[in-house]
Amino acid sequence: MTRRTLLVGAGAGVLGVLLASCTPEPAPSPTPTPTPTPRPTGGAISPAAFARSAWTTDPFSLGAASFTPVGTQQSAREALAEPVEDRLFLAGEATDAEAPGTIDAALRSGDRAAEDVLRVAGTGERIAVIGAGLAGAAATARLVSAGAEVMVFEARDRVGGRVQSVVDEKTWPVPAQLGGWLLGAADAEMLAQLTRLDIRSATVSTSSWRSAEGAVDAVSDEPVRAAIDAGQQRPADVSLADALAEAGVDVEDAGLAALLAAVSSASGSDADDASTWFPPALPPTERTAPLGDLGAVLDDLLDGARVSLSSPVSRVAYDDAGVSLGIATGESLSFDRVVITVPLGVLKGEGLQFAPALPFSHRGAIAELGMGRIETVWMRFEESPFAVAADPSGDAVEASPAPEATAGVWHVVGGDALIRTWIDLSPVTGETVVVGIVGGEDAQTFAELDDTEVLEAAVTSLAPFLATP
Repeated sequence: MTRRTLLVGAGAGVLGVLLASCTPEPAPSPTPTPTPTPRPTGGAISPAAFARSAWTTDPFSLGAASFTPVGTQQSAREALAEPVEDRLFLAGEATDAEAPGTIDAALRSGDRAAEDVLRVAGTGERIAVIGAGLAGAAATARLVSAGAEVMVFEARDRVGGRVQSVVDEKTWPVPAQLGGWLLGAADAEMLAQLTRLDIRSATVSTSSWRSAEGAVDAVSDEPVRAAIDAGQQRPADVSLADALAEAGVDVEDAGLAALLAAVSSASGSDADDASTWFPPALPPTERTAPLGDLGAVLDDLLDGARVSLSSPVSRVAYDDAGVSLGIATGESLSFDRVVITVPLGVLKGEGLQFAPALPFSHRGAIAELGMGRIETVWMRFEESPFAVAADPSGDAVEASPAPEATAGVWHVVGGDALIRTWIDLSPVTGETVVVGIVGGEDAQTFAELDDTEVLEAAVTSLAPFLATP
């Protein structure tokens, strides 16, 4: 069977172990299909194409990426990564202490969990992987390469988890990335995967800061860096917001709010929750934006594995004899060992039950760590309504793709915009494509809006960049 095979009657020939009181699981959410773009009211600009995420309310993610809340130690991630009785092996970016919240953290955690399994697994053992995101795919690839018998269970009707490329050549000049996609210096492995699979990418670097009155000076991150440095010298951890206030920084300043919104759009945490001992990364000078289908990376890693889509696991029962999984289809399947890669948000909820309960060290880590909220909206316009396109000077620039073209970052300063951070892909796509990213409490608000409300919020947020106010 290939990894695309949907397993029907997967329990045939497998010893089923009855699991009492299996917790009902939400029905699998289908991959969104293109729908007519909602139109904003009041004569506002209207995009020709529109796509948005809702990871915060998605029952199979309940958030976008983990972060370290104020007062929490990175050792919580190490505790979460510890195998449980050599039967359960947890992976995912939340278990990585090196660079949590990044794409490479997910890949690295999958490799680490697979190595832990291989150290204790005997010949011919049956191994399950829960989740076909990057961590699950990386674990599967390592296990399969070692000759292990692996079955992957994925709750969604697609692979990828919190990585989702919407491929529609009639609608988008490049796939619309609704999940994790922007890569930084900590994502060297994913960058290598893009190169190996010949997936095109672009640099994101230039920035434009604008308010309702026009272009404003770029906001320096030095006050934030200084506040973090001061906080790291304190005997007890304080939040980033408190560290800024104690440093005398005006936390009501519109420019600082725009900068912190950019930080939140990458980390998922607000300044009130973020640690200064283990702070969120500040916006880098350069990032990489993949311009191809990231599903190809998942396909490559899962090649040759057996994958059961639309198969949420609701219960994991384990003892010294093995592991039993309760599947939403009503089946109970037995395995020798299981790699669990569900997001931290799911572990925090009640969608996945353990019998017996996880050790206190694991439950404590799950409770202490934070699940950040990040949401994304993509819009494409037939004709550009914007006065600025990746040019910090504020001058209009014609969008035309070129090998050395660079995408830009737009920051909305002041006002009540819901989405303050935008990526302008026009210079690298040849079409007017802008991507809004929002994090923290604002992402929660965004996720709870319907499509029309999201579109209206998006076009309102873009007002400072319009050619005609």
